Amino acid sequence: MAQNAPGRHYREGMSIKKLLKKFPTDKAAEKWFIKNRWPDGVRCPHCGGDNIKENASHPTMPFRCNDCNKLFSVKTNSVMHSSKLGYQDWAIAIYLVTTGIKGVSSMKLHRDLDITQKSAWHMLNRIRESYSEVATMFDGEVEVDEAYFGGKEGNKHAKDKLNAGRGVVGKTAVVGMKDRDTNQVRAEVVEATDKETLQGFVVDNTTSDTTVYTDEARAYSGLPREHQAVGHGVGEFVREQAHTNGMESFWSMMKRGYTGTYHHMSPKHLHRYVDEFAGRHNDRPVDTIEQMGNMVQGMEGKRLRYCDLIAGGPAYPPLDGMRL
Repeated sequence: MAQNAPGRHYREGMSIKKLLKKFPTDKAAEKWFIKNRWPDGVRCPHCGGDNIKENASHPTMPFRCNDCNKLFSVKTNSVMHSSKLGYQDWAIAIYLVTTGIKGVSSMKLHRDLDITQKSAWHMLNRIRESYSEVATMFDGEVEVDEAYFGGKEGNKHAKDKLNAGRGVVGKTAVVGMKDRDTNQVRAEVVEATDKETLQGFVVDNTTSDTTVYTDEARAYSGLPREHQAVGHGVGEFVREQAHTNGMESFWSMMKRGYTGTYHHMSPKHLHRYVDEFAGRHNDRPVDTIEQMGNMVQGMEGKRLRYCDLIAGGPAYPPLDGMRL
């Protein structure tokens, strides 16, 4: 392919036609999940043993561990645990999440898979859970910046307005950093953007010899790293190597997802959307099928029950993707 082709031309994508040929049935999709979760052979998700016997007589649990004598499937002890949705549905959903760079709403997924919106919303949040991981430390040159997510005060109903000003009032803060060498992004929701919080985020995620680029926010003053800042307030956006354009590009993508796909991200679940956009960004350099396989690897050992997802909130999920 031509080197000046648009986008990430070196990646091999996957069309919907190829997707359906690869996952024509639940059985074909199940085999793919097994291969990607256990590339070195099936292991027991209960005890970790590899003395496994296939038990085809059980309708949903095809494996038995001879060490702990427990039945299991590839769904066991993963984000798919106890899910009644078929493997083909899960494979298609994973494809839509990995290829939809602005996200996919539960309203669209419920129509595409012919499942309830409630099931689609739960499914999407389980998939987002697979992106959360223990990250390694950044070094070299990193950009650090904050963004705010939430509705505009002027667009809210009178009963929902805080009447405390404009700008970021009523919005939730997210801080993020981008490693220039690897193009990897890390981001998390924060309760405040004060010095202790922002500098703590930088120190917790970088080595001592890292060079950090930020804007002129006073919270970064005295940062215990080599530090350069640009003065956005006076119209300075680039000064030699000092800029935060890479991190701002990430925020731009996430905000397009907020406005164009979801229309709303509640503070309670915002961290899940942040994990989704950061995880998808970090996996973009590889082929689509490898992105999907990486997501299956990330599902290992994670569960998200519906009762835990809605704890402290309404029993029914928000209709993300529908303008109200």
